[in-house]
Amino acid sequence: MAPDIPRAVALLRSGELVAFPTETVYGLGADARNAQAVAKIFAVKGRPADHPLIVHLPLNTKLELWAREVPAAAYALADIFWPGPLTLILKRDPAVPGIVTGGQETVGLRVPDHPVARALLAAFYSGIAAPSANRFGRISPTTVQHVRAELGDRVPLILDGGPCQVGIESTILDLTRGVPIILRPGAIAANDIADILHVQPQVGAAGDESAPRVSGSLPRHYAPRTPMLLVDLPDLQAEVKARIAQGLRLAVLSRTAIPIRNNLVYWQRSVPEANTYAHDLYAHLRELDSKDVDLIVVEAPPRSGEWDAVNDRLTRAAHGYTDDEEP
Repeated sequence: MAPDIPRAVALLRSGELVAFPTETVYGLGADARNAQAVAKIFAVKGRPADHPLIVHLPLNTKLELWAREVPAAAYALADIFWPGPLTLILKRDPAVPGIVTGGQETVGLRVPDHPVARALLAAFYSGIAAPSANRFGRISPTTVQHVRAELGDRVPLILDGGPCQVGIESTILDLTRGVPIILRPGAIAANDIADILHVQPQVGAAGDESAPRVSGSLPRHYAPRTPMLLVDLPDLQAEVKARIAQGLRLAVLSRTAIPIRNNLVYWQRSVPEANTYAHDLYAHLRELDSKDVDLIVVEAPPRSGEWDAVNDRLTRAAHGYTDDEEP
């Protein structure tokens, strides 16, 4: 057992917070059974009280300890994808504190696939409520350095597990309405789920008032402090040149476009492959956000299914910026 695990368990049992790595992003954790401890997560992050948290569970936890009316689909998916980046939305057990679920009758559950997270959960032997370890709405952290930059000394302990392997948040699948519905895309795709359930999951529609509220579902999220613009490849060069003509300082993230050499532009090349792009995405956005520029310009990825999760994150990160705003 890593030397910091016993200390982390002691802190959690005393009602304190611990930041820890998962395969997706770093989480800011509290004892999911302790409402007062969970309240500290909302205070540290500046998170709205109605925005629910995901409960991270030790492997082989009985779902009935946290959820009621557990459908057969939940067991089937858990057998295949846990530990891993899939969060299941189920009807919550009454013992789950309402602060964890944002006051809803549903709860998000998953078993993370990271050796440090798994060791922590096994030693704690209960659920840990944990959103991403950053200020609410900002770029999620994928290294311990990101967590320190975001939260500083507000967290008693940060467990260092190195860079996260996946780099974007888990797929969230709603199993409370009769048909499986993806509420947030992630590394586990719709076709992966369909292979197990033998039914293609629906994709949640914006404005669906019957859908449970879930993490990362607000229109603007995962956002840098610098205004950000998402531009299709055919328009990218012209857009960058137009902004240079306005005297704006730019940071550009591009998969395929030929870099424009100008002292007003910082140009960051990304890989063309979807999984590696996703792994690097938040680190790249943090790098661009650190460049003291007026505007971040990102080449929009393809619209194909393997890019769904990346497009979701980039669209939310860029939401709210228009040409009418001062960048």
